[in-house]
Amino acid sequence: MNARDIELPLPQAGEGWGEGSHDNAALSLPLTPGPSPACRRGEKNLETAMSFPPFEPWNWNLPTRFNIGVACTDAHLGTPTQDKLAMIVEDDALGVSTATYRQLAEATSRFAQLLRNLGVRTEDRVLIRLPNSLAYPTAFLGAMKRGAIAVPTSTLLTAEEVAYLAKDSGATVLVTDKAMWAGLRDKLQGLENLRYVLLAGEGVPAFYNGNGLKVLGLEASLATIETWDAPYPTRAHDPAYLVYTSGTTGYPKGVLHAHRAMIGREPASRYWFDFGTEGAPEDDRIVHSGKFNWTYVLGSGLMDPLYRGKTVIVHEGKNDAEGWIRLIAKHSATIFIGVPTIYRQILQKTAFTGADVPTLRHCMSAGEHLSDEMLTLWRERFGVDIYEAVGMSEVSYYLSENKFRPIKPGSAGFPQPGHGVKLLDPETLREVETGEEGMICLPADDPGLFMRYWNLPEETGKAFKDSWFLTGDYARFDEDGYIWFLGRKDDIINSFGYRVSPHEIERVMKTHPAVADCAATGEELAADKVLVVAYVMLHPGMNVDADTLAAFGREHLAGYKAPKVVYLAADFPRTKNGKIIRKQLRPEIAVVRSSH
Repeated sequence: MNARDIELPLPQAGEGWGEGSHDNAALSLPLTPGPSPACRRGEKNLETAMSFPPFEPWNWNLPTRFNIGVACTDAHLGTPTQDKLAMIVEDDALGVSTATYRQLAEATSRFAQLLRNLGVRTEDRVLIRLPNSLAYPTAFLGAMKRGAIAVPTSTLLTAEEVAYLAKDSGATVLVTDKAMWAGLRDKLQGLENLRYVLLAGEGVPAFYNGNGLKVLGLEASLATIETWDAPYPTRAHDPAYLVYTSGTTGYPKGVLHAHRAMIGREPASRYWFDFGTEGAPEDDRIVHSGKFNWTYVLGSGLMDPLYRGKTVIVHEGKNDAEGWIRLIAKHSATIFIGVPTIYRQILQKTAFTGADVPTLRHCMSAGEHLSDEMLTLWRERFGVDIYEAVGMSEVSYYLSENKFRPIKPGSAGFPQPGHGVKLLDPETLREVETGEEGMICLPADDPGLFMRYWNLPEETGKAFKDSWFLTGDYARFDEDGYIWFLGRKDDIINSFGYRVSPHEIERVMKTHPAVADCAATGEELAADKVLVVAYVMLHPGMNVDADTLAAFGREHLAGYKAPKVVYLAADFPRTKNGKIIRKQLRPEIAVVRSSH
């Protein structure tokens, strides 16, 4: 196929071309002219402009002294919450373990004292590579109570990747478990700063040497500590934890957060979690399907619920669609937090309904867009909505759907009050008009915003302009104030003079009943000749050809947006966290290609 074989509608005035220019960089026009695609696809009740009262003004209360570890543990001592269960871990191999807030406060204080005894100083880095376990919050929150910087990492990382993070962060201590240590020990030689390894798990000796490092059993070492000093009195602006981006290209990038990040997520408690709203229970019990190493889960499954005195239930072991519903039922959970893949598996692989989980009142999702079909099916089966959020490593979740306004499938809801989100032209910092594409920007003094990129001053400088943090993500507001997330500039497809959001294509294609997942991208035929193409994964047992899916795209998308080629694939290239790596989408991964 070549460019002249492709039939495309000619751009109309105001629809795709910049005025007097074909320079895509100069375009500042809506990606979706006219009514939103969601409205065109039958959302009759949302077609006319809705009138909402404004959100209540948000006033930040940022204290001079604040410590995340203390706020999630010690702050509950002397209150009725101290004897409440803080965390329940359901481990397929080890069984159930629990900790009350009093027990978690003591464990984290012991961990902080252990670090002091080892000579760990304030702002030293403590690298954590652990499965979901009570040891995770003990190390993560305990490091911050010492005044050190916690560095959470994924258990999916290879030993070489862990060694890179240890070197880049300059970690003094590594906290991992006995099972993982065997694959790590030979990769950690020659690291200038790393001195100690703390191993979680039964049967680890109290102390032994390992490959030039001092290796201590975590539980045995904590058991010897009977008294401890007060937590280090950190200021709200002091560094607290360092997370690494998934790094779809090149090396992972460290994102340093201050203790104030905890306060910066307070709007989410009301406008995403539904904590403290009228009719919401005080004793929410939250089942989270994720791993603590992910920024999304560190916030929504660990820090935010513990800060509010809730009970968190997490799982370690094989992902099982039926298992999530059983956990919700067993623990009378009121909130379930997952990713679209988990919701999809529950709907496809189980026959459970809301009657099986009568306590469930609220569901949340992030990480990737939840299709309209999945939302509708979940509503029908379980009788509750799934509220989505959008975030990033630099600021966590700051856009979300909420119970105060109806969900518009496909939109990202609203900026949470307090965050001051604006859509700006990144060159001029001019605020764009309603319906116009602009870069999502946040005020540089937002309490939830990161401090800096680790050891990358030039990258940090590029991310800020005047008094704004430039997220690099683009979006548009509709006439009702809903924000429609368009993604990174690099993701946006420039095809024959049109600017097309892959997220819109994916959302529409995933409404086809046979489509399990979709990734849209641009395929370059020649210089300045880029096709819109879609890679599609089918639901198990579904039998539909690529030409039928291409026709579906033409039926439901404007001509310049509809995929010109549809590829069927068994899976997509993904990051460690399961996100699709668009730059690695190639025809070679496909098993079938549409003929036109």
